[in-house]
Amino acid sequence: MLLDNAAKIYPASRKKNWISVFRVSVSLTEEVDREILLQALKVTIHRFPSIAAKLRRGMFWYYLEELENPPAILEEGPYPFVGISYSEMKKCCFRVIVHHKRIALEFFHVVTDGNGGLTFLKSLTAYYIYLKYGVKIPPGTDILDAAEPVKDEELEDSFVRFKGKVTNKVKGDRAFHVTGTKEEDDYLNVICGTLPVDRVLEEARKYKVSMTVFLSAVMIESLMEIQEKKQPIQALRKTVNVLIPVNLRNYFDSKTLRNFVLFVIPGVNPSWGKYTFDEIISQVYHQMGGEITGKHFNTRFAGNVKAEETPAIKVIPLFIKNMVLRYLSRKSGDRNSSISLSNLGNVALPKEMEPYVERFDFILGKRAESYNNCGVISYGGKLRINFIRTIKEPVLEQLFFTKLRKMGIPIHIESNSRGE
Repeated sequence: MLLDNAAKIYPASRKKNWISVFRVSVSLTEEVDREILLQALKVTIHRFPSIAAKLRRGMFWYYLEELENPPAILEEGPYPFVGISYSEMKKCCFRVIVHHKRIALEFFHVVTDGNGGLTFLKSLTAYYIYLKYGVKIPPGTDILDAAEPVKDEELEDSFVRFKGKVTNKVKGDRAFHVTGTKEEDDYLNVICGTLPVDRVLEEARKYKVSMTVFLSAVMIESLMEIQEKKQPIQALRKTVNVLIPVNLRNYFDSKTLRNFVLFVIPGVNPSWGKYTFDEIISQVYHQMGGEITGKHFNTRFAGNVKAEETPAIKVIPLFIKNMVLRYLSRKSGDRNSSISLSNLGNVALPKEMEPYVERFDFILGKRAESYNNCGVISYGGKLRINFIRTIKEPVLEQLFFTKLRKMGIPIHIESNSRGE
């Protein structure tokens, strides 16, 4: 199976200490039984052949090969994505990690996006609950029946099906990045804030915006204040942008389990002057509103699909394609955004499953050229905001959560950071 259009850049753009990965996890009410989980995994992988796969290198393109056997269940390390390597992806493009009551899956972005990864996790958990407790979880709410045959629509490259005829590219200025003291041993610091969903929504509704718009505005204001302290000359301040992935399944009739997301990058330019929070939130709201439409999105990926389908490009050897893709990736990379903020939204479960599940988490891997990243997910009335960083100083997380707390939103903080 060839990689989908979005996935093609990931193997080429990898670096010695960077691979595009993410983690979704579920915490249950009881300790995980590894033997039963392995039984559930053996069945579940065959329901997801495009995700339970290993990466192979062809003459002209990379491709995926379905796993015959499940990967080993691993122990949790001191931080997510420990020792993850490209050679590991040649054997299996995802990991299964157990820690007490938590089942965590770490995916190489080449096989799926956060939405597909969450569907895999929910389906695996549902079958595990069936095997352990004898409770049959009905399919639906993004839970696939392990006994059901794989559907063609789940394996399609939806970028190809929905490509537009007119192309459009996103351009942006070089954005501000938080800097600090880099961890010597590549340690990844994770800080998680747990907040009541209703209080965050209540605050967002004061401005008549969504939760994602609200959180993005708080993030931008925090980044602006950090930059203001580091760069007192207003004219020299860089753009502050937040990269927000958008699930295209909400705008196109697609059931694919492969990558099908694009991003918007709302933000402000602090060199133009001082912004109030109301002005920031208005900028984010209108920028996102102008870009998040089906017509706009299909022009965005039309150019990439058109290039891929060009006969002359198809026959170019893979090593040359890799050089070009690597150059394009490094030319843009993370330069036009200050941080990613990916919100997987609210996790819905069948009522039969709810008594066995305590919470979900979503953690983005580190970025290639900047030090912070942020994943958001909610379940059972609790919002989980997970920051990951590769520097010692938690300046962004502290400022971001402090702003929310000053709005009267209660927050419980957890961290794996050393010396805190």
